[in-house]
Amino acid sequence: MSEQASAQQALGGGAYLRLIGLGAAIGIPAALVAAGFLALVHQLETWLWDDLPDALGYSSPPWFLVVFLPVAGAIIVVFARALLPGDGGHRPLLGLSAAPTPIACAPGVALAALGTLGFGAVLGPEAPLIALGSAVGMALVPFVRLGAQEQAVISTAGSFSAVSALFGGPLVAGILLLEAGVAKGRAIIPALLPGFVSAAVGYLVIVGLGDWGGLNATALTIPDLPAYNGTHVGDLVIGIAVGIAAAVVITVVRRIGTVVADAEKRLGMARLLIAGAIAVGVIAEVADLLGANSQDGLFSGQASIPAELREASAAILLLTVAAKALCYAICLGCGFRGGPVFPAIFLGVGLATFAEIAFGASPTLAAAVGTAAGMTAMTRLLFASLLFASLLVGTQGVDAVPAAVLAASAAWVAMMAIDRRMERSDDSPVGGLHEEDAAVTPRS
Repeated sequence: MSEQASAQQALGGGAYLRLIGLGAAIGIPAALVAAGFLALVHQLETWLWDDLPDALGYSSPPWFLVVFLPVAGAIIVVFARALLPGDGGHRPLLGLSAAPTPIACAPGVALAALGTLGFGAVLGPEAPLIALGSAVGMALVPFVRLGAQEQAVISTAGSFSAVSALFGGPLVAGILLLEAGVAKGRAIIPALLPGFVSAAVGYLVIVGLGDWGGLNATALTIPDLPAYNGTHVGDLVIGIAVGIAAAVVITVVRRIGTVVADAEKRLGMARLLIAGAIAVGVIAEVADLLGANSQDGLFSGQASIPAELREASAAILLLTVAAKALCYAICLGCGFRGGPVFPAIFLGVGLATFAEIAFGASPTLAAAVGTAAGMTAMTRLLFASLLFASLLVGTQGVDAVPAAVLAASAAWVAMMAIDRRMERSDDSPVGGLHEEDAAVTPRS
């Protein structure tokens, strides 16, 4: 019997089609939960960072909001982590987690993510979306007779339905799943098929909702990219250089994040979170006073990437990238809850934009190369990163894909080399998508 057939038999033999059907059915509520969550985050950001300053008579967020709104968010995260089950979700310093999320932990995950994302902390929405989608899948378990392995499959199906809209459709979600489980060989495909189907159904739901709740503003898009025609040797070199630089920058970010996380033993969870929030607000405001935009130093970076690509001053770009990297490192380690992917993409695109300023490289090339390098350096997922970068630049950047391949490959090789050279303890943070880590673990 083939390995794939054995895997299908392990998942229930004749019941396998039923499992695929359940995956498709879960895709609808999981997508609706994801849409509602993203819409709420978008509205919260609008209220706090646009409407509130306007009501106070300011055209942009004043210094006291830049500094203290992240602190208010930190207090919400403290409440969610201390008083609700699940510790607010998975630690972002560990990468992403595909482990099942119990339904009882969903409120804590959602509240901690709202306190993080809506109030300006530098993390992305992908991790809470994965957890909330998983909780939707787990909510089905009491009503359907499923084995332990089948429950894990259904949980994963909900996760990747929820996250598919964020990455522009089911393809990136499916490749991310496949790449994360590649060590399992062909046996992984039957286990992932329900999730792949769920991601496709979920994405259709998101597309059908259109711009409801500002959903069109939550996905990473870069409008008005010029066509990039022809692949130049110099651009291939730029791709390799950006990949190596992204690996170095992400390594520094991780090390700072680890140092920050270690401070929890001395300060406690609440004090570290609030101290980290103050530091993030102060760094963003200092960057603003020096000529950058404080909003580019805060948040996941999704909305700021188009402006980053248009930046013409190397000094301002350096200030923006440095502020974002430092705020990102603090948010990774101080106890906020969110995903690590999109800030890494912002840093990768920022590094590629230096080549745009210095050598006149195409912004379309910078977007493709920076996205592939930043995402690969943080997640160690090579093919999912390349696919996302390719979808992001679309037909305008087809010829930029070879440079993006070299950027992602250089980032991956550099990260592997750095990992081998660094002394790491058993609990050292690593990238990737972890199925073995508990996505939500109650605080002891």
